[in-house]
Amino acid sequence: MTKAEIVANISNKLGCEKSDTQRIVEEFMEEVRTSMLSGENVYLRGFGSFTIKERAEKTARNISKNTTIIIPAHNIPVFKPSKSFVEKVKQKVKIK
Repeated sequence: MTKAEIVANISNKLGCEKSDTQRIVEEFMEEVRTSMLSGENVYLRGFGSFTIKERAEKTARNISKNTTIIIPAHNIPVFKPSKSFVEKVKQKVKIK
């Protein structure tokens, strides 16, 4: 599902303009992005958590040059779905 499809579905369900729904979805994503860039985690009860996870420094190999490189410690954004969300997906989704 794409962002455009999400906007269309929400717009149809709520009976409001797609342009208004587009702005709301964009602002939601921007708010999550801004919060995480400032170091805050975002918790959405019943849906999941957007958190920042710290990756430790590690040694990796460049196979084509047969050398080792150091990947420095860094932070990455992570989404962890809530338990209720995971349970619903387990019960409902059948992979073809």
